[in-house]
Amino acid sequence: MGIFSILEEECMFPKATDTSFKNKLYEQHLGKCKNFEKPKPGKGKAEAHFSLVHYAGTVDYNISGWLDKNKDPLNESVVQLYQKSSVKLLSFLYSSYSATEAEAGGKGGKKKKGASFQTVSALFRENLNKLMTNLRSTHPHFVRCLIPNETKTPGIMENHLIIHQLRCNGVLEGIRICRKGFPSRISYGDFKQR
Repeated sequence: MGIFSILEEECMFPKATDTSFKNKLYEQHLGKCKNFEKPKPGKGKAEAHFSLVHYAGTVDYNISGWLDKNKDPLNESVVQLYQKSSVKLLSFLYSSYSATEAEAGGKGGKKKKGASFQTVSALFRENLNKLMTNLRSTHPHFVRCLIPNETKTPGIMENHLIIHQLRCNGVLEGIRICRKGFPSRISYGDFKQR
């Protein structure tokens, strides 16, 4: 059971708290999933409840208020703004969403038995699935964007930051492979023929 599923499940229980949510996360993932850790206490940082180890580093998360935020309905004016957006992806993701329908649990303003409004995490997961379906139907090419410095100052390059990003994006490994004499990718058919 993933983090969003546990969050949605906790939102169904009226007496659920941030602590019960944290305990369920620990019970489900701590020691069972290598990417899920208890955070290390840090000076000057907000209290973290769990950490996720990503390819580029560890990210700490504070879950205070997640249950309340997850129950919040989306603001109708924000949804309408997204639906009319010139950014095709935004308008596509929110094209079928209706906040009034989600709050009412169905058509005509009558709440169906056992129905409830859609949580923020459920909508996020639904939109993410739509995006992944859309991406799988294409042949994407990737552009690696690098942040030159952490202060957003033009004309300044922080070498350690650039190297870290190049390493995390696999660019340095790609250069190393090309230098070893494997500069191009050939199809399996061409390889077999050679």
